[in-house]
Amino acid sequence: MTSSYLSWLRIPVFATSGLAALGSSLLYFKQNDIIYPANLPTGSRSIVDRPEKYGIEDAETIRIPTPDGETLHAYLLRPSDPSLRKNITLLTFHGNAGNIGHRLPIGKVLSQNLGCHVFMVEYRGYGFSTGTPSEEGLSIDGQAALDFVREHAELRKTNIVLYGQSLGGALAVKLLQANYQVGDISAVILENTFLSIRKLIPSIMPAAKYLSYLCHQRWDSEQSLAKVQDTGIPVLFLSGLRDEIVPPSMMKALFDQCPTTKVWKEFPDGDHNSTVAEPGYFEAIWNFLVQDVLRSPREEKMRKAELDVDSDDLRSEPVGA
Repeated sequence: MTSSYLSWLRIPVFATSGLAALGSSLLYFKQNDIIYPANLPTGSRSIVDRPEKYGIEDAETIRIPTPDGETLHAYLLRPSDPSLRKNITLLTFHGNAGNIGHRLPIGKVLSQNLGCHVFMVEYRGYGFSTGTPSEEGLSIDGQAALDFVREHAELRKTNIVLYGQSLGGALAVKLLQANYQVGDISAVILENTFLSIRKLIPSIMPAAKYLSYLCHQRWDSEQSLAKVQDTGIPVLFLSGLRDEIVPPSMMKALFDQCPTTKVWKEFPDGDHNSTVAEPGYFEAIWNFLVQDVLRSPREEKMRKAELDVDSDDLRSEPVGA
């Protein structure tokens, strides 16, 4: 892998620290508007870039219905180079602002350079998805996306890897905790993810640190991760050491508390939004997927199960005319 893609990879900077602008008296009533700034940058609810804008040729637009009546907008990006194609689907969850169109440069690297299927789902109330965002709602959205991948004819036999950035990492952890017993989540990738919103408040809003109990959007990754008992699911932690929103010490604490197999990769010059553009970022993901996913006992078990199915199919076929 080379770093040539960094010349065209451009990641927008969002107002992810908007919570710090709240007055303490409004913390309880206005927190959803600040935690989920779906309108940033301007036009994010009306303009969503399409894959072809970035030269992604094999892509599909998908609409996913949720159990509570919302419709989620999503893109499925397929790997273009057969020699790089991997038996992996990355289910991606972005940060708390913008839309999946802004993350297409990332999706392009993951699909075309790393050879993965990339399923980019949009939260409710973001981009072209209907509804209003909340912790409960986004949790429903994440589960709906995971269930879609599980049932998709093309994706269901691949290794499913949850990949979340910032708030998206908190959603990935929550999905892992709720689904690890099913046995079909092969790995998780977390970038600049916090312990919980309540524990994050003192860092970005010191004046309100004694009022953090008022935060009803908890996103308690620390608690969710502690409930995961399948230690065979590897987790990759990608930490920007200049993160000005989520203290790197918080990301390290999450890593230390993680009960599963885990890998730590830090980027000395990476801040909250630019870590993805740091040299070595995608190489770290590449190495993790090759070494910890494709060579894992779970992958060997999947291959054996697939061979068993194929053998059964052959035995069921009539012999002769």
